Amino acid sequence: MRLPLITLALLSLLLLPAQAKDDFPDVTDDGLKRVPSKQVEVLYWRDGASLAPYRRVAILDCFVAFRKNWERDYNSGRRELSQRVDGKDMARIQADLAKEFRVIFTRELEQRGGYEIVSTDVVDDDVLLLRPAIINLDVAAPDIPSSSPQRNYVASAGSMTLYLELYDAATKDLIGRVVDARQARDNGTFQYANRVTNKAEADAMLRRWADLLVKALNEAKK
Repeated sequence: MRLPLITLALLSLLLLPAQAKDDFPDVTDDGLKRVPSKQVEVLYWRDGASLAPYRRVAILDCFVAFRKNWERDYNSGRRELSQRVDGKDMARIQADLAKEFRVIFTRELEQRGGYEIVSTDVVDDDVLLLRPAIINLDVAAPDIPSSSPQRNYVASAGSMTLYLELYDAATKDLIGRVVDARQARDNGTFQYANRVTNKAEADAMLRRWADLLVKALNEAKK
């Protein structure tokens, strides 16, 4: 059974404003039930499912989508064409973030959790399959090539939402879904922003999510 590229739940999130009211149902169309969580905004789980059997993890490529109208909103404040973002800039940012997701999750799962990362072709019953997406990506000051020197100062690097589905690799059964929006740190003052600082803030959010997964896997085995 092939996994769908974009579920209806993910599609609906892409059409919502980044700060939309919590209208998530108690039970999803695919049979997952919402459970209370102090760690993430929304957690769904299938009755009877457990993370205890999983010793290895496979990670599908991370889907990345910007906040609705992000390009238009960002460019509206830039008079010079060289300071505006275009499709190529957005594609680069999306590719970089997708790659960074894999790097961070692989490192945290292997080094901190001791979980082997395997190919998505492995279908053994001890393999947990992750289908990740970063949606509502809002980059306050993207570092783009420009013919005119510019320095961007922002209070926060931006925000993004994790949409993560967990599958049993052997059966392809969906066992859980996580939705969690995060804002980059706000130090109370405007800070210089560039590609390095943007990456550092994104990495911090990705590490938090990866650490939560490691802790959940470990807790299930106690």
